[in-house]
Amino acid sequence: MPGTLYIVSTPIGNLRDITYRAVDVLKECDIIACEDTRRTGRLLKEFGIDSRLVSYHDHNEEERAEEIVEHLNAGDSVAIVSDAGTPGIADPGYRAVKGALEAGAEIVPVPGPAAFVAAASVSGLPTDALYFGAFLPSRKGERIRRLAEVRDIPATLAFYESPHRIKESLEDCLSVLGDRNAVIARELTKVHEELIAGKISEILIFLGDGEIKGELVLLFERGSEDAPSGIDIDAVRDRYQELIAEDLDPKKALKKISKESGIPRAEVYRRIHIFDPAEEEKAPPEEDA
Repeated sequence: MPGTLYIVSTPIGNLRDITYRAVDVLKECDIIACEDTRRTGRLLKEFGIDSRLVSYHDHNEEERAEEIVEHLNAGDSVAIVSDAGTPGIADPGYRAVKGALEAGAEIVPVPGPAAFVAAASVSGLPTDALYFGAFLPSRKGERIRRLAEVRDIPATLAFYESPHRIKESLEDCLSVLGDRNAVIARELTKVHEELIAGKISEILIFLGDGEIKGELVLLFERGSEDAPSGIDIDAVRDRYQELIAEDLDPKKALKKISKESGIPRAEVYRRIHIFDPAEEEKAPPEEDA
């Protein structure tokens, strides 16, 4: 009979946030699969846990997931943990869960912290509907495209972001989402925990040229149905140049941007060429029927 796979949440900062049940499961299981054996090793030492550790991260997830299923088929109990928070939520985990389901193993969640949930609970933004988009793409064009895809979702939007990209990402959010209410939650449950709230433009001014550190959660209030798209000329032109650099035909580039942003193709054309006197008198391309 296959063993049991436990999906165990661990603290996102404060070790005292671990649950009694999580400690019990980690003590009793045969194997603990984790992102960083050194980091998880410190957690286990804190609670007197000596179960066997194996690495399970983005770079070996596919191979290690197969090994986890083999252990389950042999009757072993396996726990998956991430560096912080809940496995499978913007962290490795789903491949092992999928394999375990196919193998007929029992899968048991051991719930606990998740940074975006903690941030949403103290954000002051509506949480009757919450969209979680994990990490925003690191490339500007991909980031703008992702934001355009979720802009009109009738829910509070939540993302993770790294501190060295936060200002650039917020500028793109301002361009695509419009100047809506937002919250940055930084270093949740840690010594330097901080919430920064306001319009996106106000948060950018607050951040200024200073350096921001730590783990970040971004939350944005749902957009108004009557609000303008928020896409600015620079964002549209940057996306157009990116597509042209990829050897996409100009007409197809216009069509693609129109589809991504929801802006009519003639308006996309106008935004791209509005500052070019040589182009200003040209008629925009006709819309497809």
